[in-house]
Amino acid sequence: MAYTTNATDIYRRAADLVDKILKGDNPADIPVERPTYLELVINLKTAKLLALEVPEKILALANSVIE
Repeated sequence: MAYTTNATDIYRRAADLVDKILKGDNPADIPVERPTYLELVINLKTAKLLALEVPEKILALANSVIE
C-alpha cells in the first residue's frame, strides 16, 4: 500500500519551474510547491503473500489496485 504523488504531475510541475528559471526568474524567489494530488495504490498480490487482508472500504478508496 502506498500513498504517493502522481509522477506525471511531478514532471509537469518540474517543467514549469525550469521554464520560469529559463525566462529569468531567480530560483531563490520561486516558492517551493507541494503536491496537490495524491494517489492510494494497493498491491493485493503482496498483501496475499504476507497473509494480510485489506478491508473493502480501503479497496474502494484506492486509485489503483494491483492484483
